Amino acid sequence: MKIKVLTLFPEAYGGLKVGILEKAIQSGKFDLEIINIRDFSADKHKKTDDYPFGGGAGMLMTPQPIYDAIRHADPDHKCLRIFLSPRGQTFSQKKAVELSEKSDLLFLCGSYEGVDQRVIDLCIDEEISIGDYVLTSGDLPCMVVINALSRYVSGVLGSEQSTEEESFSGALLEYPQYTRPQEFMGLKVPDVLLSGDHAEVAKWRREKSLELTKALRPDLLDKK
Repeated sequence: MKIKVLTLFPEAYGGLKVGILEKAIQSGKFDLEIINIRDFSADKHKKTDDYPFGGGAGMLMTPQPIYDAIRHADPDHKCLRIFLSPRGQTFSQKKAVELSEKSDLLFLCGSYEGVDQRVIDLCIDEEISIGDYVLTSGDLPCMVVINALSRYVSGVLGSEQSTEEESFSGALLEYPQYTRPQEFMGLKVPDVLLSGDHAEVAKWRREKSLELTKALRPDLLDKK
């Protein structure tokens, strides 16, 4: 998988190059290229924003640098081009799996008050939001999406089972988990998890998942 990110803040992406993701990039499980939109500005001062027509607060990213950056990064439109936007489709585990099956992805991260609509009309395939709130740029949402989808790229995680049993992979939240020591601050690991009875463990986990979902996210049960 090849991922290209267009941003005004390339320095923000160091967080994607640590731990599991760093190993995945180094081993070639997927390729991550961060592209500075400012490098493509035709303005002598490398300006990338201007006042919006019709008035309004803040500044808007101008179309020329973004358009040229996209044409440079994806001249033949091989990538699925995604704009991170509060008005986009809400991101989900299902969407993460869907994106992980693509071979080429391009993410456009807006800043200021957004980007000129003509860039979206000309270049973007779809818009994605990570929730009903507004951030200062699309960079954090972009990192969230990349982190989530990368876990479904073959070989990134040590165990494929890790993605099969976690929250949102099905209709229920993930069950509670425990490790050593067997007792901590007076709280003990449930006996069933020490029993060695795999059928009973599976039953317990299913019951706990249902309990947690009912208590914390009952809306998920309505979607079944």
